[in-house]
Amino acid sequence: MDRGGDEILLGFTRALRAAGVPVTPDRAHGFLAATATLGLDDQRATYLAGRATLCGGPDDLERYDQVFTAYFDGRDGLPRPRPAQAGVPGFSGLPDAEASGSGESDEDDEVVRARASDAEVLRHRDVATLSAAERHRLSGMFATLRPRPPVRRTARHQRWHRGQVDASRTLRASLRRMGEPGEIAWRRRGVRPRRVVLLVDVSGSMSGYAEALLRLAHRFTQVGRSSGGVVETFTVGTRLTHLTRAMRIGDPERALVAAGETVPDWSGGTRLGETLRFFLDRWGQRGMARGAVVVVFSDGWERGDPTLLGEQMARLQRVAHRVVWVNPHRGKAGYEPVQQGVLAALPHCDDFVAGHSLATFAELSEVISRA
Repeated sequence: MDRGGDEILLGFTRALRAAGVPVTPDRAHGFLAATATLGLDDQRATYLAGRATLCGGPDDLERYDQVFTAYFDGRDGLPRPRPAQAGVPGFSGLPDAEASGSGESDEDDEVVRARASDAEVLRHRDVATLSAAERHRLSGMFATLRPRPPVRRTARHQRWHRGQVDASRTLRASLRRMGEPGEIAWRRRGVRPRRVVLLVDVSGSMSGYAEALLRLAHRFTQVGRSSGGVVETFTVGTRLTHLTRAMRIGDPERALVAAGETVPDWSGGTRLGETLRFFLDRWGQRGMARGAVVVVFSDGWERGDPTLLGEQMARLQRVAHRVVWVNPHRGKAGYEPVQQGVLAALPHCDDFVAGHSLATFAELSEVISRA
């Protein structure tokens, strides 16, 4: 199937999510695979493939039929262009400076403020409690995150306007002037981005946060690549899965579909100690975690031996530059870290932060950038 066909089908899955049908990444991938086998030019086959792969129960069938009818044109299987409604202006953000003094009515100002307020409220909502339509809106707001990669000093020096005197460059400049004194050259230690490693818990207790955390990992990966940094992503549950290749896909929806295809243990159990030991034995101590900022996203519900988790966290802290534990329940009123996994891991963490909303994700970005 060509890229245009994939875009049409992924847009259809997003429309289903907005209508309240719980389309997970693995269901979306199954839909793409089924339509690739049957052919996108057959509308009836596409309709049946979607009913078989995207609907999780009888309650979804009616919504599916309505969205399919509204989204696809019965003549050629392509989306119908939505006619523009005359007299209904689109919302384009906050008003500019010229519009603020143009004498608009108080009612228009209230509408603009209400839209801005809704977005701000959504930023602070727990992602596990959002409806399908709210999750769809929130997915577009991840682009507002601007994480900055952490940096480390290098052995090489670079020119700078202050710092240490660069005696060699100062002397060469003086020799070019036949020994006449000139401007003093300065230098400082160079900097380069520090590697960031993300370990995302996708067990059953974290199922309500898994999609949002993978979107966050995708955002970190894309920003890191544009600034020369390296971000590695793994999922942990009953096993460890390397997801960096999927997270490097530019489109977030395609990245989630690729992640659904790669991860075999969605909503399973949690064996953090065993998976962390496997990570350290295979990747961590060989260089991936050495000197890196390692971020663990988990609520700490451990089915294995918590003593093993404590031992592996101690190993991780010895090789990593900084260890950050992100718990989605950390920012909720009345929360106490009583889970055995959290109690075993906390002595070996440099930061213990919340991670249940877009606002807390922005705060986490600052913690990582300052590491």
